[in-house]
Amino acid sequence: MRSTLPSLALLTLLACGGGEPADTTPPTGSASEAKATGRIITVMMTTDEKGSYFTPTTIEASPGDVLRFTLKSGVHNVSFPDSINNIKEGLPKSSDFLQIPGQEYDLPVSMRPGTYQFHCDPHAALGMKATLIVK
Repeated sequence: MRSTLPSLALLTLLACGGGEPADTTPPTGSASEAKATGRIITVMMTTDEKGSYFTPTTIEASPGDVLRFTLKSGVHNVSFPDSINNIKEGLPKSSDFLQIPGQEYDLPVSMRPGTYQFHCDPHAALGMKATLIVK
């Protein structure tokens, strides 16, 4: 009679995550997908005792740059609603929610020159807003 113990141990190991750790990062854009030709500009997304906010709140960028939204704390997204922007064409779609500190969302700057407003959807009423100036 053949023993099933080694097979059972292997199945248990695989079922309990004995392989590579799962990637828990939600799908987002990336700098490689953006085909960045300029610089990467980091924008922190934070909730703390001061409130919920982006840092910096005013960003100057050029087409080809990439805005790298990095979650410091809280749960946030990035949204460019047409209701708060004078330029309505070419607005990026809202990002997924970032939930794990250190998660990033890369947004290629592909809008025409002008001033754009963006916010975090659930925290906009609390002042989590910022401005992007595309040169």
